[in-house]
Amino acid sequence: MKKIIIKRIYEDAKESDGYRILVDRIWPRGITKKKAKLDEWNKNLAPSTELRKWFNHQEERFKIFEKDYLKELKEQKEELTRLVKITNKQQVCLIYSAKDTAHNQAVVLEKLLNEMQNNK
Repeated sequence: MKKIIIKRIYEDAKESDGYRILVDRIWPRGITKKKAKLDEWNKNLAPSTELRKWFNHQEERFKIFEKDYLKELKEQKEELTRLVKITNKQQVCLIYSAKDTAHNQAVVLEKLLNEMQNNK
């Protein structure tokens, strides 16, 4: 079983990151596609625009954001299953751009993917 890690897009890409997937709906400021070194940009796994704007990276809203985001992710079963299959072959690095490293969509997605991986 391979690992799932999370990393800010502003950190340097490393070979050890494995399969790098951006899980933001909007392209991060100041980053070129070349510098990002992504294997995939999956907007379907990012929170909806409405949810992202409501959350606005306010820590006190994170619990509600997490619950609502998980509801949105339930609509993406196929994508989630595909990602779990990738993690069986190699490490997956969920890339995000938020400044808050503890309260963002990648944290929620990592937790969900780990649960899915453990339930196989």
